[in-house]
Amino acid sequence: MNAKTNYTKIAENTQLVSKKGKLSSISNLFNLKKYKTEHWMILPSIIILAIISIFPFVYLIYASFMDFMLSVDQPTFNGIENWEKVLINETFWSSWGRTAIYAVAGLLLELVIGVGIALVIYELPKGRNIVVTLWMIPIFVAPVVAGLLGRFLLNSTYGLYDWLLGLVGIDVQILGDVKTALLAVILMDVWEWTPLITMIVLAGLQSLPKEPLEASQVDGANYMQQLMKVVFPLVSRTILVALLIRSMDILRFVDTIKITTEGGPADSTKVIGFYLMEVAFKFQDFGAAAALGLTMLFTTIFLGKQFVNFMVKGDE
Repeated sequence: MNAKTNYTKIAENTQLVSKKGKLSSISNLFNLKKYKTEHWMILPSIIILAIISIFPFVYLIYASFMDFMLSVDQPTFNGIENWEKVLINETFWSSWGRTAIYAVAGLLLELVIGVGIALVIYELPKGRNIVVTLWMIPIFVAPVVAGLLGRFLLNSTYGLYDWLLGLVGIDVQILGDVKTALLAVILMDVWEWTPLITMIVLAGLQSLPKEPLEASQVDGANYMQQLMKVVFPLVSRTILVALLIRSMDILRFVDTIKITTEGGPADSTKVIGFYLMEVAFKFQDFGAAAALGLTMLFTTIFLGKQFVNFMVKGDE
């Protein structure tokens, strides 16, 4: 009985301590005196950011349950009809399939090329800043301009790449062929955004401590062994951050496809972002577009959480 009584008292005391801890944390949250001047100075910005972030999200949820079309004078509640319209649509799932192919292929190419170029630039003895500046030029090109450039270069009549392929006996309309259109669009994105991966990874390489590299050299490790055993483990978190940033952005890819292929030929380049734009502005079904946008948002949050979890596990 004494043991049970002791355990009961310990449990009660633990509960009281936890309750007091919660109450103290709540009281500290509302203790206005502890906040410094800089906190109050950034408060208006925080409030504005919260308003412009939360209100569109709430309104998007509201619109996804409404019959929200330009042909309707007053939006009316239609339950889950918009969600059913989106989720049972074959175009929705095929668009997500093409988006997955586009995202995986694009990210892999950007990762391999970006990390490789970062390593090359890192090893340059001189002229590193000039090379970095020239390599970063595609980032500053607007996606619309990149799409126009790609359309001109791949044009079947006067395009440079089509002419070069014709010299070796390959007669194909790159943007007009179902087999090559998606690959061409992926390569345009790789050309434009690989420098971003390079810039992030290069920053990670430049912040590496010298001691592990020097120790590996003393132990007689060659260059590949240094990369696999020292460099890559140390910059793995930086690479994950680069992939996180690109994966968040790649799902919203629309501009280049709009300029080059308009989702064709035969919907072969209609990714989920382009399909959302089509539902909203071509079919003017804003309720279905809101539901479609929420699926993209949830997917983006899920991917971001997986990257963060992977980074947290790496710290443990």
